[in-house]
Amino acid sequence: MIRKMAKYPTRIPQIYGTLVTIALILYFFIIYALGFIYVTELRVFNLAIQVAGIYLALKQYRRTHDGELNYLRAMSIGVGTSFIATSTFVLFLFIYLNADPNMMETIREHAPLGQYLDPYIASFSVWLEGIFSGFMATFVIVNYIRTDKA
Repeated sequence: MIRKMAKYPTRIPQIYGTLVTIALILYFFIIYALGFIYVTELRVFNLAIQVAGIYLALKQYRRTHDGELNYLRAMSIGVGTSFIATSTFVLFLFIYLNADPNMMETIREHAPLGQYLDPYIASFSVWLEGIFSGFMATFVIVNYIRTDKA
């Protein structure tokens, strides 16, 4: 699979964004099946999944571009991967919240200011959280790994 992805070095954010989305959806269903869907502290693992995807995307870019990775390119790859992953996951979440009204009702009961939540606001909140988390994760990772001078 790595060799096949190497044929598409300009699509790294799309590829890894999709892989992160799949991991987030699988994590969502595992947590849902275990009955922990309403434990908000478990959202920290969403960040761990996103960090892993961003890091792997940056490693793949370096591998497919002869070991070169400048700072601005790394930032754009990380933010692009995060944006695609978060946006696609939120689309799934929006569809799921509309399809399962019981879950939306339970979220309303357990969430602070829950009476104001609907699938649109809940999805948008998750989107904002994911976008900002992805940006911060990218910033930390890019400053941690070795990059070429811009």
